[in-house]
Amino acid sequence: MSRNPEENSHPQDDVTGEFQQAEDQHENVVEGVVEEGAEGGSALEQRIEALEAELSEAKDQALRAAAEAQNSRRRATQDVEKARKFALEKFVKELLPVADSLEKALDTMQTQGTDEIHLEGVKMTRDMLQNTLQKQGVEVFDPQGEPFDPQYHEAMTMVPNPDVEPNTVIDVMQKGYSLNGRVVRPAMVVVSKAP
Repeated sequence: MSRNPEENSHPQDDVTGEFQQAEDQHENVVEGVVEEGAEGGSALEQRIEALEAELSEAKDQALRAAAEAQNSRRRATQDVEKARKFALEKFVKELLPVADSLEKALDTMQTQGTDEIHLEGVKMTRDMLQNTLQKQGVEVFDPQGEPFDPQYHEAMTMVPNPDVEPNTVIDVMQKGYSLNGRVVRPAMVVVSKAP
């Protein structure tokens, strides 16, 4: 089964072909003018100037079309890359409450003195979930003791605290998560302020 050669053509190939045709036409006309000699001097010069202007315009259009085709390919490649990197964002958001529940379960089990076997089982489950998320590009951030950053943290309240610098995260109510560098959920934090 033969393929239509136009199926594989690119916009840039079409533009190059048009450019080559215009250039060939210009050369043919110039050769004809040279052969005719100086019979119609000024008329021939005007015709040559007009054809050179047409050629210049054709070159300009060809360059613009080639640049537009290249920009379109670049944009399409970037769109595909973004879609690939962030396709899991909705799924990750759905899993975050599970990770939070495991964290709360561990905190509760440690304060209530639950036996070591159950505590170890919940820790292993939490670690498996975090490892799986990490393999997919999900990062956990726990900003305890760090300066407050509104891009990564959501301040739930501000509390006077003379022991630390103002605008420092003094308590993390909920850890934050990012997917391939984009924040999926900011950390919910308590921030210090000057007394």
